[in-house]
Amino acid sequence: MAATPHPIVLGIESSCDETAVALVRAPDTVLAQSLASQADIHSRFGGVVPEVASRRHVEVLDPLVTATLDQAGLELKDIDAVAVTAGPGLIGAVLVGVCYAKALAWALKVPFVGVHHLEAHVAAASLGEAGADDAAPFVALVVSGGHTSLYRVEDGVRFTQLGATVDDAAGEALDKGAKMLGLGYPGGPELERLAAGGDRAAVAFPRAFLAAGLDFSFSGLKTSLRTHLAGADPASPADLAASYQEAVMDVLSTKAVRAAEREGVRRIAVVGGVAANGRLRALLTERATAAGYAVRVPPPALCTDNAVMVAVAGARMLAQGAAADLSLDARARAPLTGRGLS
Repeated sequence: MAATPHPIVLGIESSCDETAVALVRAPDTVLAQSLASQADIHSRFGGVVPEVASRRHVEVLDPLVTATLDQAGLELKDIDAVAVTAGPGLIGAVLVGVCYAKALAWALKVPFVGVHHLEAHVAAASLGEAGADDAAPFVALVVSGGHTSLYRVEDGVRFTQLGATVDDAAGEALDKGAKMLGLGYPGGPELERLAAGGDRAAVAFPRAFLAAGLDFSFSGLKTSLRTHLAGADPASPADLAASYQEAVMDVLSTKAVRAAEREGVRRIAVVGGVAANGRLRALLTERATAAGYAVRVPPPALCTDNAVMVAVAGARMLAQGAAADLSLDARARAPLTGRGLS
């Protein structure tokens, strides 16, 4: 890597139900990217079936790499390094990507790096931001179907956890709420669409832990929606969706601003699938701006799982000499250390 000032990194993401491949010229120039969604497959089950997701990754990953190379006008020999999500995630799904990436790196005799899924999401926050300063400390709100956490980030690669959910992730709460309202899969976007026509103040859903600390809890919110639906005179679906979504976004935005205040930083990054939610983006921007904080959110396409973020994070790791050994294992769970996975 040292002999190549701006190496071309192949990024692979397969931690859940999206198979994604990207080619990035370090540090963050996107040359090509491809994605194969499984939403239509899992919609019939109302959620992701891990075994089905893993088998689909096996089927589409190699053709997706070929298609991405063709899109960029490159060949396998042009790849300088391979980066892959090595965890956390569905273990079978992660394993597919890790095994493919290791085999490819070995065959090409190029460096290989295992990227932490959440670190990749945080890296996405700097994409497309001219003059973005990732060296300055900032607060990162990582919010998705499987994760809801707050981190202090320094130098773009050092992470200190400030808070986390004690039960359900925000994205999971949105998906389950959508399911209770009889909406389709994936539930979060469907709930957001329905909420657009509703009254956010129609139902006073609880805000757990709102006044205390930086941790989150959303299990009680789901119970409250279920109880309301079982009542004699529930609110309209649109009002329920709007009020339920507002309860989630109120807590997320309040705690993100509070974390910035406590840490004495001037910037908040919001990443992960739920960061694509328009109400979260608007509410947090409004509150953060009023308090004097800047907010960075990736474009919606880079909030959900993608390989661009993996390649960018991998390029950063490699620049620090953090290549992994080919004995690296896929991991369902993994702490966020800031130096990838090894």
